[in-house]
Amino acid sequence: MGTRLNERGKWLPKGFIKLGQRPIIEEAVALLAEAGIGRIVIVTGHLAEFYERLKRAHGSLIETIHNQHYAESGSMYSLYCARDLIDEDFLLLESDLIFERRALSACLEFPRDNVVLMSGRSDAGDEVYIDSDDGLLRTMSKNRQELRGITGELVGICKISLPLFQVMKQEAELAFRDGLHVSYDTDTLVAAARRYPIYCHLIEDLVWSEIDYEMHLQHALTKIYPKILAREQVAGYESTARTSPTTAV
Repeated sequence: MGTRLNERGKWLPKGFIKLGQRPIIEEAVALLAEAGIGRIVIVTGHLAEFYERLKRAHGSLIETIHNQHYAESGSMYSLYCARDLIDEDFLLLESDLIFERRALSACLEFPRDNVVLMSGRSDAGDEVYIDSDDGLLRTMSKNRQELRGITGELVGICKISLPLFQVMKQEAELAFRDGLHVSYDTDTLVAAARRYPIYCHLIEDLVWSEIDYEMHLQHALTKIYPKILAREQVAGYESTARTSPTTAV
């Protein structure tokens, strides 16, 4: 509900924050389309009408599904709401991210079906740390002391296969018995990793940021977003269509 953004969060969904000319969700949609993604599913909640207008503006590219329990549920329940719309492997993205386009290509081109994207140390605050064994997810937590070691930080972009999604749904349904405040990452992916191999891919110098707090917003606006723009200009990327997956959630 954007409560950590104080008054701003009451009237504007985080995805509609502007750092440049367009809201960050529109920038993410453009990057996904350039990467060959032809179908984007957005789970809506707080101020859903913003996303409904976005859907109408993009025609068949975007579908929406509403989480009626958004105020008392976590990110895994939102993903679970889209279960009937997911019929192939997919990219999973959080809506409050800014990132380099190579974050998408790194996931799409990763040689395994399931991958969690990691970066090096960000010092952004509210980090989710990942502990992996031989490239496979072991656990993740916001509390460094809970981990045996730290391999990287969770970016909030993953490639998920249908078989892994089935395991995630099973783990989520068990967790929902105790309430809907279940996270897709520290709860469900960690639980699924005990049963199914999930790979971790580290890009040490990846430029990205989430926007949860005002301090995140100011850091993104003054440091991260300008660095992304500069890196994109230097790299001179050309969009390359992918054949699989073609869906993002």
